[in-house]
Amino acid sequence: MAPERDSTRERTPSGATAATRPRGPRLDQPRPPRRRIVPEWDPDAFGRLSERIARFLGTGRFIVWMTVVVIAWVLWNVAAPGNLRFDQYPYIFLTLALSLQASYAAPLILLAQNRQDDRDRVNLEQDRKQNERSIADTEYLTREIAALRMGLGEVATRDWIRSELQVLLQEMDERRDGRVVFPAERSSRRDVDDR
Repeated sequence: MAPERDSTRERTPSGATAATRPRGPRLDQPRPPRRRIVPEWDPDAFGRLSERIARFLGTGRFIVWMTVVVIAWVLWNVAAPGNLRFDQYPYIFLTLALSLQASYAAPLILLAQNRQDDRDRVNLEQDRKQNERSIADTEYLTREIAALRMGLGEVATRDWIRSELQVLLQEMDERRDGRVVFPAERSSRRDVDDR
């Protein structure tokens, strides 16, 4: 890098201002567009056109119109006066037109199928991601339900509260009657009742 700096300094005279410096490509502005030899086209627009053509080629309307054109072609070249016929009996020009139509139709149909495959691939990827999110949501909800069930196991139920109140009422009755119940007897009685 050092030799480049020295060569740049040698090319630029000392005391040179911005106006006198040699002109190079400006880095603060985009380059002007280059002229291209090959014309540019939008591949998406071409793909949409090919899909439209492929859809039309796959309809009954196309088959009917193609049949009408071929029949009119043959009738004209058979029934018209000799000087007005443009394609004689082997119908070489008709064969050429049909083969040209087929040679363009096949690649256009393939292009339309490729675009449909790309769309299907994107849709499948989105469906896969949606399925993954659904599975993750389902697993989360399953864990939440399990946690709620475990939490409900520790919640005081109506029967348990009734039994505790009955024990307290019995203790109060015993105290009122003057009978003294030792704490050891009370705790063992509760354990038996809880079971």
